[in-house]
Amino acid sequence: MQVREWFLTSATIEGRVGGTVDMVTGPYRTHGTGRVLAWDPPRLLEYEYNVASGGSLPGGTQTVLRWELAPQENGTLLVLTLRGLPKRTTLPFTSGLKGFFDRLEALLDGRPMPEWPSRGP
Repeated sequence: MQVREWFLTSATIEGRVGGTVDMVTGPYRTHGTGRVLAWDPPRLLEYEYNVASGGSLPGGTQTVLRWELAPQENGTLLVLTLRGLPKRTTLPFTSGLKGFFDRLEALLDGRPMPEWPSRGP
């Protein structure tokens, strides 16, 4: 449930390499689909994110997101890697990610999460 709160996402992920991904993300409800490319819970999830149309990203946006969690002395390190992100979508995509991570940081610190419109890129 917490992912829905900070990442503003509802998703159906078939948990296996080759499984389907269908998600609606962010305040603009961007719909993306794809396939799972790497699956090693709870450490690793890599998937395609293909946007046909609508939301805050132009139709035809295709990228790969890789989420990695690694134990650290005082917690957990989250590494997000994006591959193949078209130049025209870099600014909206990365500014959106900054907003999501601002929300995650607040959640982990026990603070209220910032509202989406109140933060800037």
